[in-house]
Amino acid sequence: MEEQKDKLKEHTYDGIEEYDNPLPGWWSFIFLISFVFSIFYFYYYHISPVSTSVAQGYDNDVSEDLKRRFSEIGELTADEETILKYMNEPKWLVAGESTFKAQCISCHGPRGEGMIGPNLTDDHYIHVNKLSDLARVINEGAANGAMPAWKHRLHPNEVVLMASYLANMRGKNIKGVRGPEGNEIPPWPTK
Repeated sequence: MEEQKDKLKEHTYDGIEEYDNPLPGWWSFIFLISFVFSIFYFYYYHISPVSTSVAQGYDNDVSEDLKRRFSEIGELTADEETILKYMNEPKWLVAGESTFKAQCISCHGPRGEGMIGPNLTDDHYIHVNKLSDLARVINEGAANGAMPAWKHRLHPNEVVLMASYLANMRGKNIKGVRGPEGNEIPPWPTK
């Protein structure tokens, strides 16, 4: 049998000769399968009305989780009685704390000690005079937008539970970069 020699291409680059070796068949096959798969993938995830995007899937999951979590307490109202009730329930304070940590620590600090926003652990408040004002400030914002309104971003139950968590933080007097701001208000009412 005669030896088969590799074919050299007729051109050279910088003195380098190049062999004319084809790609392995399995490599070409994987490329072809990947290309065909990408067409179906693109159609399903970017054009098809049947699929959901990652963001839509996340929003659906969050919605389902909120329904599941809040099914046992129903729809809460942001009044003084409700905030007082949940301010002493550890299970729901954790829910308020997680909302606070997800949304508020960039301005109020991880423990509410105040950074850009005011300290939430002392007895001085700028926009709060009574307990139900906590939920109102969370919903509507304050200081001409310095404190954003959260009513369109948070579930009403999250607002009430976060207000309960903030009410529970009062009196801890954690030292922050900002001193006391606003007026000293009377203690929260008891049940």
